Amino acid sequence: MSIEIEYLGGPQIKELALTDEQILDAVEGGLIAAGRGDTVIEPRMHLAPGRSDGHFNVLRGVIGDYAGVKVVGDFVDNYKSGLPSEMALLNLFDPVNGAPKAVIDAAGITDMRTGAVTAIGAKHLAPEKPRILGHIGARGTAYWNVRLLDHLFDFEEIRVHSRRPKSREPFGERLSQDLGKPVIVTEDWESCLKDADIMVEASRLREPTPMFDPAWVKPGALVIPYGTMSSLPLEFVDGIDAFFMDDLGQMNAGDFGALRPHIQAGKVTRDSFRAEIGEVAAGAKPGRKSADETILFWHRGLATSDIALGVRMLELARERGIVMRLPYA
Repeated sequence: MSIEIEYLGGPQIKELALTDEQILDAVEGGLIAAGRGDTVIEPRMHLAPGRSDGHFNVLRGVIGDYAGVKVVGDFVDNYKSGLPSEMALLNLFDPVNGAPKAVIDAAGITDMRTGAVTAIGAKHLAPEKPRILGHIGARGTAYWNVRLLDHLFDFEEIRVHSRRPKSREPFGERLSQDLGKPVIVTEDWESCLKDADIMVEASRLREPTPMFDPAWVKPGALVIPYGTMSSLPLEFVDGIDAFFMDDLGQMNAGDFGALRPHIQAGKVTRDSFRAEIGEVAAGAKPGRKSADETILFWHRGLATSDIALGVRMLELARERGIVMRLPYA
């Protein structure tokens, strides 16, 4: 019996030119399936080679007719050698017999689905008619955060900041051109985040550093921190009225994450969380309950989101005849 593997590389994915709605629909469908208990999700794992300032994230899950394993490298100094900081592959398998089914360049998937989870979280948890977005970070996922959030909310004001001027200035220019509106590039965290309605923190800190002052958070705001190393001081969580997460099974997994110091200090526990975002999207549990409720949404990344988006890409690529088929056995 012969087995072929479908392959989608970066050029094929770029050719697909997925719309914002296609990305959001695929990822929200995966979140709703998770919220209904129709998926299998294993906590992410980290592999640190110890040869540079970087690590691999390994995400695993099952949704529908596919099991998937995504391996994504997160190497913060890659810009020095002209490489992306994040590169990834998504491997898809038959969940019945284990046969390999597809290999997909997952760098773009990672960026798109992360932005989609940020946006879908805001769809269900943000204050009504948010006007101002403050966004820290300019990595690949950051672009899709801002793009998909603005697709949903059409902000009156967008502020962005990143540590390196060489990254933040082009980032702001690209967003302004693609969104067709001014984007304010700030020189510090405070002027970016203070009093924004939605505050996204996707920084690339080398170690946990308390950069995010809780005094900048106004009542009713939505805070979405997902930097690998925490930027939140321990007292930050004292002003949060409700916590949400993408997958509570990952709350205690690994050594990294925005709330890792707070969990280790006992300031955030499983009981702190009202719901997983998939449960909210599925209508199984409530999201925001009042206009003045200050909410924190922490997402660490779900393999099932990657799989849902990857499968959608495969379907579209088959329709266009651009899938490569490689012999396996």
